[in-house]
Amino acid sequence: MKLLDSNILIYSYQKAYRYLKNLVLDPSNSVSEISRLEVLGFHKLSEEERNYLESVFFILNTIPINKEVIDKAIELRKKYKIKSNDSIVAATALLNDLELFTRNTSDFENIEGLKIKNPIDDL
Repeated sequence: MKLLDSNILIYSYQKAYRYLKNLVLDPSNSVSEISRLEVLGFHKLSEEERNYLESVFFILNTIPINKEVIDKAIELRKKYKIKSNDSIVAATALLNDLELFTRNTSDFENIEGLKIKNPIDDL
């Protein structure tokens, strides 16, 4: 099973990356609740983009941010000196034994035990 990072959702809307729609329209895949905030909270979304992304979040399994995720994110943020949002995404993937699909593999590559894949550059 896969955890999709925010950037994969955003890229999937673009024609050049339409092959990513197979990932984002697969209900067996997941996203962190923080990705919903990152993506839908972007102030420059067009109405068409917003509609597309809202439908994606309706299809995908959204994993909530709970105390366990936050505790793990704190541990990761301190140990690896990563951004808060990235620490929540990494913690979610680790706690749910999910492979993280992201274009920004360098943000996560040093995290022990985290499985990552770049579905854009790894083709």
